Amino acid sequence: MDGEYDFWLLDLDGTLVDVEWSYTRDVFDRVGDRLGREFTDREAEILWSGLTGSRDRQLREWGIEPDEFWTAFHDEEDPMVRAEQTYLHEDAAFVADLEVPVGLVTHCQEFLCEPVLDALDIRDWFDARLCCTPETGWKPDPNPVYRVMDDLGVGKNGHEGVLAGDGAGDVGAAWNAGLDAIHVERVGHDRRGRCVRGDYRVESFDDLF
Repeated sequence: MDGEYDFWLLDLDGTLVDVEWSYTRDVFDRVGDRLGREFTDREAEILWSGLTGSRDRQLREWGIEPDEFWTAFHDEEDPMVRAEQTYLHEDAAFVADLEVPVGLVTHCQEFLCEPVLDALDIRDWFDARLCCTPETGWKPDPNPVYRVMDDLGVGKNGHEGVLAGDGAGDVGAAWNAGLDAIHVERVGHDRRGRCVRGDYRVESFDDLF
């Protein structure tokens, strides 16, 4: 399948890598202590994996101010501990063998992303990468996708590409940028509570090759 596209873009968390549940639970316990609100396992899973789409919208529905939550959340995340607790999905190994330009477009913040790439020794998988910020925009906004495409030298010149991710925002970003979309379902439709459409819908990247 890799020969069908001139370039590949990929999400990181939940797509290529995941974090041990004990780390996630501990972070939400400490964030809950700071906000004076306990997070159930289900609520932590929803926010960590973005199961209901926009995390900010979900927070507001629960009566939590997003800015307050994210400030506490990022303060409580330890980049080195997170990197130690992050593992690479076995089926993600195909990325290392791609013979076309490869870009990373992730919502994982740079101070967390960089140690993960180093710890898993996958930094050289990517020819360009972008950690989204309010300034760059967030998927499904296509602007961060366009920026990485420009960095790869494949923007607005007829190249055909694909974006793979584990969330509806990844699919939306792909389609909004005129790319094909691969949705890899890591958590299962039952736990997500919905099906995410995509040009390809798989449970493992192995299903594509």
